[in-house]
Amino acid sequence: MAFDFFGFKIVRKELPPEEQSHINNIVPPVDTEGSIISSGGYFGTSYNLEFSSTNENLLINKYREVSMQPEIESAIDEIINEAISISDTNMPVEIVLDGLKYSDEIKDMIRGEFDVILNLLNFKTNAYEIFKRWYVDGRINYYISIDTKKSQEGIKQLSFMDPRKLKKVKDVIKKKNERGVEIIDKVEEYYIYSDKQTVKLTNDTIATVTSGLVDDKNNIIVLSYLHKAIKPLNQLRMLEDATVIYRLARAPERRIFYVDVGNLPKLKAEQYLNEIIGKYRNKVVYDSETGEVRDDKKTLSMIDDFWIPRREGGRGTEITTLPAGQNLGELDDIKYFQRKLYNCLHVPVGRLENTATFNSARATEINKEEIKFFKFVQRLRNRFSILFIDLLKKQLILKRIVTPEEWDSEIANEIYFDYKKDSYFMEFNDSEIMKNRMEVAKEAVGLGEDYFSKDYIKKHILKLTEEEVDQIEVETGVEKEDEKENTETDAAGVEGETTPEATPPEETQ
Repeated sequence: MAFDFFGFKIVRKELPPEEQSHINNIVPPVDTEGSIISSGGYFGTSYNLEFSSTNENLLINKYREVSMQPEIESAIDEIINEAISISDTNMPVEIVLDGLKYSDEIKDMIRGEFDVILNLLNFKTNAYEIFKRWYVDGRINYYISIDTKKSQEGIKQLSFMDPRKLKKVKDVIKKKNERGVEIIDKVEEYYIYSDKQTVKLTNDTIATVTSGLVDDKNNIIVLSYLHKAIKPLNQLRMLEDATVIYRLARAPERRIFYVDVGNLPKLKAEQYLNEIIGKYRNKVVYDSETGEVRDDKKTLSMIDDFWIPRREGGRGTEITTLPAGQNLGELDDIKYFQRKLYNCLHVPVGRLENTATFNSARATEINKEEIKFFKFVQRLRNRFSILFIDLLKKQLILKRIVTPEEWDSEIANEIYFDYKKDSYFMEFNDSEIMKNRMEVAKEAVGLGEDYFSKDYIKKHILKLTEEEVDQIEVETGVEKEDEKENTETDAAGVEGETTPEATPPEETQ
């Protein structure tokens, strides 16, 4: 049995009939990549990509627009700085193969190929931008280029693909079983790339990772992590604009002009009043797009006095002053929506304050929000690592380092990626936990072996695993042997030493 991989036939290991899978499934595959899932045959299936692509493209444009807002940009910066640590010397991420049961030679080859992938991505320089692009858009795609005549040389180039021009399609091929029930026979995956022309691309030529979030109403649309922040951001913007307008309108004192019009007819009185208003009034407006306050005769005034005609027999022309608005410094409503916005993005609200201090002395002083934020960032890292796994798989198979069966059964679940961290929250937390455990263990040892054995203390109080216990026993045994040898050597040296004879003092004349 063979399958196509970049247009090449790779032969799979043929299993005997008794070991082959005979599982029947009637449920289409669960999709978190925004794929169009369609039931049909190999050919002749038509798709209406316009609806899905249009809505998805509008969302991506919206996400990018939202990411440019100051509050959102600041929150994104906090998230990415926490997820990606840039160093002058080391890569932001390293592959860990401790659980892989392969020789050191194979592990070194895997590490070398992973470094090749990072260099193709230029990840050391562009890690921040790549992670941000994935976070904002909710997906990121790369086109894999290889030398078709030298496929064993692996991936030659990785090119970013605009997600607005790419759509994944899954053809679900069904057949009827002996009972007449339609079961899934095969799932064929490929991509449709639409730029100036529409091109069908194989699944092997594209490396992709999405946010894993899909629209519940329409599961063919992938959502960004910024999707939940759109509504709070709009509310915050409207409230800020309304607050500014209110401040401008209520901050100054207003005047009421009672203009004496005598016994003029109604039309003549209104004309006279309008002439007076046009002569003395200053019209000031607020521009919500630029945040400027300007004088504009064509726009509705935000600051206006009141002009009221007064007939003959009144008190004549009079000017009355109205007091300005009170409590104009209250911003609790704006702060509420700011906190709501940051909560939607899982960013600690305390980071809103510029005066917030960072205390890295003890783990007990870490805010609970910071711990939740750390776990959220870790989930982002794990999701983003799918891109590395996809690229590494294709690279190792192309270079014939591993087979598809070896990757699926032995490697895929035994590797993980270590992202360099600037934050030492978890390290401090682990230190505090270990310190407390050691104090309890010390008290348990003081009670004697009648209450707690050494093995019990190691396993149940110090929470050491079997491997750690064995390793500690081996290392302590070696250290004791070395100490014993050093002691015997020192003792032998002392016994072999002789005391030099005292030299008589020289006679003085």
